[in-house]
Amino acid sequence: MNVLFILAHPEPTSFNGQLVEAGREHFQALGHDVEVIDLHARGFDPVEKAEHYSDRLNPDQFAPLAEQRHAWNSNTVPPEIMEQIVALERADLVVFQFPIWWHSVPAILKGWCDRVFVSGGLYTSRMRYDAGYFRGKRAMCSITSGAPAEAFVPGGRGGELDQILWSMQFSLYYMGFDVLPPHASFGVAGHGFSYVSDEAFEQQFKTLKQNWIDRLSGLGTDTPLTYPGWDDWDDLGQPKTIHTNKAKDTQTC
Repeated sequence: MNVLFILAHPEPTSFNGQLVEAGREHFQALGHDVEVIDLHARGFDPVEKAEHYSDRLNPDQFAPLAEQRHAWNSNTVPPEIMEQIVALERADLVVFQFPIWWHSVPAILKGWCDRVFVSGGLYTSRMRYDAGYFRGKRAMCSITSGAPAEAFVPGGRGGELDQILWSMQFSLYYMGFDVLPPHASFGVAGHGFSYVSDEAFEQQFKTLKQNWIDRLSGLGTDTPLTYPGWDDWDDLGQPKTIHTNKAKDTQTC
């Protein structure tokens, strides 16, 4: 199996970085091929802009999706983007490792999606969702947060994790991935900001790392998240069940 870790944290020695390294060691010990892309270490530019394109479709006005389609068709996709795409194509499993910042993914990861998921190449009007480019491949989000797990409940101050990750995970499904349930490491705030003592914090780190390895060991039995597909929508993209339910209500009346 080919495993790809994509790390979105500015400090390689952070707990996020440690989880990636632990994951690498785990899979390599099992004989799998592992690749790690550290977005910050590579200086990845998350901002989509005209300067990235050497052969412009329209030099006078920058329309990102049009330029992406043109770059794909003319084989002028920026080298740093093709490098990411080739890595995704090689991988059977892609793990996105990142902290929850401002109730969402870090900006560098959102920008990675903006630039790497190339319009006209990796998705089209019909090549998406359950007919997506990466169907047959698995993806998973592994997140960290300084807040304790107890805060991530309906109405809690951390917010609901499913809502926080919906955009990222649904985007992966949009691209065809089988999206595995996320893995969460809570209470990772760093010394001086932890909810527990330094000694307890170190022990917590060890426990969280072991939880991570245990999760990776059981990925083979994970059931992907369930999302609707093309057969579930009408021509407007609405759930067909809406019309079924309306028809039933009409018959009842």
